[in-house]
Amino acid sequence: MEARTALHEDVLEWVKKDSRRFLRVNIKVDDLDYTIKFYTEFLGMKVLSRKHFPEEKYSNAVVGFGPQETHFVIGLTSHHNEADKLEVGTTFNHFGIATQDIYNIVEKIRANGGVITREPGPIATGGTSIFAFVKDPNGYTFELLQRPPTPEPLCQICLNVFDMDRSIEFYSKSLGMNLLLPKFNATEEQYTLAMLGYGSNFTETTIIELKYNYNVTQYTRGNGYAQVAIGTNDVYKSAAAVELVTKELGGKIIRPPGPIPKIKTKITAFLDTDGFQTVLVDNQDYLKELKKQ
Repeated sequence: MEARTALHEDVLEWVKKDSRRFLRVNIKVDDLDYTIKFYTEFLGMKVLSRKHFPEEKYSNAVVGFGPQETHFVIGLTSHHNEADKLEVGTTFNHFGIATQDIYNIVEKIRANGGVITREPGPIATGGTSIFAFVKDPNGYTFELLQRPPTPEPLCQICLNVFDMDRSIEFYSKSLGMNLLLPKFNATEEQYTLAMLGYGSNFTETTIIELKYNYNVTQYTRGNGYAQVAIGTNDVYKSAAAVELVTKELGGKIIRPPGPIPKIKTKITAFLDTDGFQTVLVDNQDYLKELKKQ
Protein backbone atom coordinates (compact mmCIF):
# COMPACT_ATOMS: atom_id res chain seq x y z
CA MET A 1 0.00 0.00 0.00
CA GLU A 2 2.84 2.43 0.85
CA ALA A 3 4.56 1.71 -2.50
CA ARG A 4 1.31 2.35 -4.39
CA THR A 5 0.73 5.64 -2.52
CA ALA A 6 4.29 6.75 -3.29
CA LEU A 7 3.78 5.94 -6.98
CA HIS A 8 0.62 8.06 -7.03
CA GLU A 9 2.42 10.98 -5.43
CA ASP A 10 5.34 10.63 -7.86
CA VAL A 11 3.20 10.77 -11.00
CA LEU A 12 1.25 13.78 -9.76
CA GLU A 13 4.50 15.58 -8.96
CA TRP A 14 5.90 14.60 -12.38
CA VAL A 15 2.95 16.31 -14.11
CA LYS A 16 4.04 19.64 -12.62
CA LYS A 17 7.52 19.24 -14.13
CA ASP A 18 6.47 17.92 -17.53
CA SER A 19 7.19 20.05 -20.62
CA ARG A 20 3.76 21.21 -21.73
CA ARG A 21 2.16 23.77 -23.99
CA PHE A 22 -1.20 24.26 -25.68
CA LEU A 23 -0.94 22.83 -29.21
CA ARG A 24 -4.32 23.12 -30.88
CA VAL A 25 -8.05 23.51 -30.36
CA ASN A 26 -10.46 21.81 -32.77
CA ILE A 27 -13.87 23.16 -33.69
CA LYS A 28 -16.55 22.43 -36.26
CA VAL A 29 -17.60 25.15 -38.73
CA ASP A 30 -20.32 25.47 -41.38
CA ASP A 31 -18.63 27.36 -44.24
CA LEU A 32 -14.88 26.76 -44.27
CA ASP A 33 -14.10 29.44 -46.86
CA TYR A 34 -16.09 32.14 -45.07
CA THR A 35 -14.62 31.15 -41.70
CA ILE A 36 -11.07 31.32 -43.05
CA LYS A 37 -11.80 34.73 -44.58
CA PHE A 38 -13.02 36.03 -41.21
CA TYR A 39 -10.09 34.62 -39.22
CA THR A 40 -7.45 35.86 -41.66
CA GLU A 41 -8.81 39.23 -42.84
CA PHE A 42 -10.32 40.44 -39.56
CA LEU A 43 -8.51 38.59 -36.77
CA GLY A 44 -5.09 38.52 -38.43
CA MET A 45 -4.46 34.77 -38.52
CA LYS A 46 -2.75 32.84 -41.32
CA VAL A 47 -3.76 29.60 -43.05
CA LEU A 48 -1.18 27.01 -41.98
CA SER A 49 -2.65 23.99 -43.77
CA ARG A 50 -5.74 22.96 -45.66
CA LYS A 51 -6.95 19.54 -46.81
CA HIS A 52 -10.00 18.02 -48.47
CA PHE A 53 -11.27 14.48 -47.89
CA PRO A 54 -13.98 13.94 -50.53
CA GLU A 55 -14.51 10.26 -49.74
CA GLU A 56 -15.09 11.02 -46.06
CA LYS A 57 -17.09 14.14 -47.02
CA TYR A 58 -15.26 16.72 -44.95
CA SER A 59 -12.55 19.37 -45.24
CA ASN A 60 -10.29 20.88 -42.64
CA ALA A 61 -7.84 23.72 -42.19
CA VAL A 62 -5.46 24.95 -39.52
CA VAL A 63 -5.18 28.68 -38.80
CA GLY A 64 -3.10 30.62 -36.32
CA PHE A 65 -0.71 33.47 -35.66
CA GLY A 66 2.46 31.44 -36.21
CA PRO A 67 3.84 27.99 -37.08
CA GLN A 68 2.25 24.97 -35.42
CA GLU A 69 5.68 23.98 -34.10
CA THR A 70 5.68 26.98 -31.77
CA HIS A 71 2.17 28.46 -31.62
CA PHE A 72 -1.28 27.53 -30.37
CA VAL A 73 -3.57 27.11 -33.39
CA ILE A 74 -7.20 26.43 -34.33
CA GLY A 75 -8.23 23.37 -36.33
CA LEU A 76 -11.38 23.94 -38.42
CA THR A 77 -13.47 21.05 -39.73
CA SER A 78 -16.37 21.42 -42.16
CA HIS A 79 -18.59 18.46 -43.03
CA HIS A 80 -20.13 18.27 -46.51
CA ASN A 81 -23.29 16.58 -45.27
CA GLU A 82 -26.01 19.22 -44.90
CA ALA A 83 -27.77 17.07 -42.31
CA ASP A 84 -24.73 17.36 -40.02
CA LYS A 85 -25.51 20.95 -39.05
CA LEU A 86 -23.37 22.92 -36.63
CA GLU A 87 -24.74 23.66 -33.16
CA VAL A 88 -22.30 25.79 -31.15
CA GLY A 89 -24.23 25.29 -27.91
CA THR A 90 -23.76 27.26 -24.69
CA THR A 91 -21.27 25.10 -22.78
CA PHE A 92 -18.28 26.57 -24.62
CA ASN A 93 -17.95 30.28 -23.82
CA HIS A 94 -15.34 32.00 -26.01
CA PHE A 95 -11.82 32.30 -27.40
CA GLY A 96 -9.51 35.17 -26.50
CA ILE A 97 -7.16 37.08 -28.83
CA ALA A 98 -4.59 39.65 -27.71
CA THR A 99 -4.20 42.57 -30.10
CA GLN A 100 -2.63 46.04 -30.23
CA ASP A 101 -5.44 47.49 -32.36
CA ILE A 102 -8.75 46.43 -30.90
CA TYR A 103 -10.71 49.43 -32.21
CA ASN A 104 -9.59 48.92 -35.81
CA ILE A 105 -10.50 45.21 -35.71
CA VAL A 106 -13.95 45.94 -34.32
CA GLU A 107 -14.65 48.58 -36.99
CA LYS A 108 -13.51 46.26 -39.80
CA ILE A 109 -15.81 43.52 -38.52
CA ARG A 110 -18.69 45.99 -38.18
CA ALA A 111 -18.13 47.39 -41.69
CA ASN A 112 -18.38 43.89 -43.12
CA GLY A 113 -21.63 43.03 -41.37
CA GLY A 114 -20.08 41.21 -38.43
CA VAL A 115 -21.64 40.93 -34.99
CA ILE A 116 -20.26 43.04 -32.12
CA THR A 117 -21.70 41.86 -28.80
CA ARG A 118 -19.66 44.23 -26.62
CA GLU A 119 -18.10 47.48 -27.76
CA PRO A 120 -14.42 48.11 -26.87
CA GLY A 121 -13.93 49.57 -23.43
CA PRO A 122 -12.83 48.87 -19.86
CA ILE A 123 -14.68 46.65 -17.43
CA ALA A 124 -17.66 48.40 -15.83
CA THR A 125 -16.28 48.08 -12.29
CA GLY A 126 -13.47 50.55 -12.99
CA GLY A 127 -10.71 48.41 -14.48
CA THR A 128 -8.30 49.73 -17.11
CA SER A 129 -8.03 46.71 -19.43
CA ILE A 130 -9.73 47.34 -22.79
CA PHE A 131 -11.69 44.47 -24.32
CA ALA A 132 -14.53 43.72 -26.73
CA PHE A 133 -16.58 40.71 -27.79
CA VAL A 134 -17.39 39.74 -31.40
CA LYS A 135 -18.89 36.68 -33.09
CA ASP A 136 -17.50 34.78 -36.05
CA PRO A 137 -19.74 33.59 -38.93
CA ASN A 138 -20.48 30.31 -37.11
CA GLY A 139 -21.57 31.89 -33.84
CA TYR A 140 -18.34 31.36 -31.86
CA THR A 141 -17.55 34.28 -29.57
CA PHE A 142 -14.10 35.92 -29.52
CA GLU A 143 -12.90 38.25 -26.81
CA LEU A 144 -10.47 40.87 -28.14
CA LEU A 145 -8.00 42.06 -25.50
CA GLN A 146 -5.96 45.23 -25.96
CA ARG A 147 -2.38 44.25 -24.99
CA PRO A 148 1.24 44.91 -25.98
CA PRO A 149 2.85 42.42 -28.41
CA THR A 150 2.80 38.89 -27.01
CA PRO A 151 4.37 35.58 -28.11
CA GLU A 152 0.91 33.94 -28.14
CA PRO A 153 -1.91 36.14 -29.51
CA LEU A 154 -4.39 33.24 -29.42
CA CYS A 155 -4.37 33.49 -25.67
CA GLN A 156 -7.55 32.10 -24.17
CA ILE A 157 -10.16 29.36 -24.12
CA CYS A 158 -13.09 30.11 -21.82
CA LEU A 159 -15.27 27.23 -20.62
CA ASN A 160 -18.44 27.34 -18.53
CA VAL A 161 -18.25 25.11 -15.44
CA PHE A 162 -20.64 24.14 -12.65
CA ASP A 163 -18.22 23.77 -9.72
CA MET A 164 -15.36 26.27 -9.86
CA ASP A 165 -13.28 24.84 -6.99
CA ARG A 166 -13.55 21.29 -8.32
CA SER A 167 -12.57 22.41 -11.83
CA ILE A 168 -9.56 24.34 -10.56
CA GLU A 169 -8.42 21.31 -8.57
CA PHE A 170 -8.96 19.02 -11.56
CA TYR A 171 -6.88 21.10 -13.98
CA SER A 172 -4.19 21.77 -11.40
CA LYS A 173 -3.74 18.12 -10.44
CA SER A 174 -4.38 16.28 -13.70
CA LEU A 175 -2.69 18.72 -16.09
CA GLY A 176 -0.18 20.44 -13.82
CA MET A 177 -1.58 23.91 -14.50
CA ASN A 178 -1.00 26.92 -12.31
CA LEU A 179 -3.71 29.21 -11.02
CA LEU A 180 -2.37 32.36 -12.69
CA LEU A 181 -4.80 34.75 -11.02
CA PRO A 182 -6.91 34.34 -7.89
CA LYS A 183 -10.59 33.68 -8.44
CA PHE A 184 -12.40 36.85 -9.46
CA ASN A 185 -15.99 37.33 -8.32
CA ALA A 186 -18.04 39.71 -10.46
CA THR A 187 -21.00 39.92 -8.10
CA GLU A 188 -22.99 42.47 -10.08
CA GLU A 189 -22.54 40.54 -13.34
CA GLN A 190 -23.28 37.25 -11.54
CA TYR A 191 -20.19 35.20 -12.42
CA THR A 192 -16.82 33.99 -11.11
CA LEU A 193 -13.66 33.61 -13.20
CA ALA A 194 -10.40 31.70 -12.75
CA MET A 195 -7.40 31.53 -15.09
CA LEU A 196 -5.12 28.49 -15.32
CA GLY A 197 -2.17 27.65 -17.53
CA TYR A 198 1.56 27.03 -17.75
CA GLY A 199 4.22 29.49 -16.71
CA SER A 200 3.57 32.46 -14.47
CA ASN A 201 2.41 35.34 -16.72
CA PHE A 202 -1.10 35.00 -18.10
CA THR A 203 -0.48 37.77 -20.67
CA GLU A 204 2.39 35.85 -22.31
CA THR A 205 0.83 32.46 -22.91
CA THR A 206 -2.41 30.60 -23.61
CA ILE A 207 -4.72 30.02 -20.67
CA ILE A 208 -7.87 28.11 -19.80
CA GLU A 209 -10.37 30.55 -18.32
CA LEU A 210 -13.06 28.87 -16.24
CA LYS A 211 -16.35 30.71 -15.78
CA TYR A 212 -19.02 29.92 -13.22
CA ASN A 213 -22.31 31.69 -13.96
CA TYR A 214 -24.51 32.22 -10.91
CA ASN A 215 -27.82 30.36 -10.89
CA VAL A 216 -27.20 28.60 -14.24
CA THR A 217 -27.99 24.91 -13.84
CA GLN A 218 -27.94 23.72 -17.46
CA TYR A 219 -26.05 24.33 -20.72
CA THR A 220 -26.53 22.95 -24.23
CA ARG A 221 -23.53 20.84 -25.29
CA GLY A 222 -23.75 21.39 -29.04
CA ASN A 223 -21.34 19.79 -31.51
CA GLY A 224 -19.03 22.72 -32.28
CA TYR A 225 -16.22 22.75 -29.73
CA ALA A 226 -14.41 19.40 -29.96
CA GLN A 227 -11.27 19.38 -27.83
CA VAL A 228 -8.01 21.05 -26.90
CA ALA A 229 -4.67 19.30 -27.46
CA ILE A 230 -1.74 19.76 -25.06
CA GLY A 231 1.81 18.49 -25.52
CA THR A 232 3.50 16.14 -23.03
CA ASN A 233 6.79 14.27 -22.82
CA ASP A 234 5.08 11.04 -21.76
CA VAL A 235 1.45 10.19 -22.51
CA TYR A 236 1.60 7.11 -20.29
CA LYS A 237 2.59 9.01 -17.15
CA SER A 238 0.15 11.75 -18.11
CA ALA A 239 -2.69 9.25 -18.41
CA ALA A 240 -1.77 7.69 -15.07
CA ALA A 241 -2.02 11.09 -13.40
CA VAL A 242 -5.36 11.87 -15.07
CA GLU A 243 -6.76 8.50 -14.03
CA LEU A 244 -5.88 9.15 -10.41
CA VAL A 245 -7.56 12.54 -10.47
CA THR A 246 -10.72 11.28 -12.20
CA LYS A 247 -11.16 8.71 -9.44
CA GLU A 248 -11.05 11.52 -6.90
CA LEU A 249 -12.89 14.35 -8.67
CA GLY A 250 -14.76 12.87 -11.65
CA GLY A 251 -14.20 12.87 -15.39
CA LYS A 252 -12.89 9.83 -17.29
CA ILE A 253 -10.24 8.53 -19.67
CA ILE A 254 -11.86 8.02 -23.10
CA ARG A 255 -8.74 6.89 -24.97
CA PRO A 256 -6.02 4.91 -23.17
CA PRO A 257 -2.45 6.04 -23.89
CA GLY A 258 -0.81 4.64 -27.00
CA PRO A 259 -0.05 5.27 -30.68
CA ILE A 260 -2.73 6.13 -33.22
CA PRO A 261 -2.89 3.37 -35.87
CA LYS A 262 -0.96 4.24 -39.07
CA ILE A 263 0.08 7.68 -37.81
CA LYS A 264 1.92 6.25 -34.77
CA THR A 265 1.61 9.49 -32.81
CA LYS A 266 1.11 8.61 -29.14
CA ILE A 267 -1.88 10.25 -27.45
CA THR A 268 -4.34 9.84 -24.64
CA ALA A 269 -7.70 11.59 -24.21
CA PHE A 270 -10.06 12.30 -21.32
CA LEU A 271 -13.12 14.23 -20.25
CA ASP A 272 -12.94 16.71 -17.38
CA THR A 273 -15.56 17.08 -14.66
CA ASP A 274 -17.82 19.10 -17.00
CA GLY A 275 -17.41 16.84 -20.04
CA PHE A 276 -14.85 18.93 -21.96
CA GLN A 277 -12.36 16.81 -23.88
CA THR A 278 -8.57 17.17 -23.67
CA VAL A 279 -6.08 15.25 -25.80
CA LEU A 280 -2.51 14.85 -24.57
CA VAL A 281 -0.02 14.40 -27.43
CA ASP A 282 3.58 13.19 -27.30
CA ASN A 283 5.77 16.25 -27.97
CA GLN A 284 8.29 14.52 -30.23
CA ASP A 285 5.63 12.63 -32.17
CA TYR A 286 3.73 15.88 -32.73
CA LEU A 287 6.76 17.56 -34.30
CA LYS A 288 7.51 14.51 -36.45
CA GLU A 289 3.96 14.48 -37.77
CA LEU A 290 4.13 18.17 -38.66
CA LYS A 291 7.26 17.55 -40.74
CA LYS A 292 5.36 15.00 -42.83
CA GLN A 293 2.69 17.53 -43.80
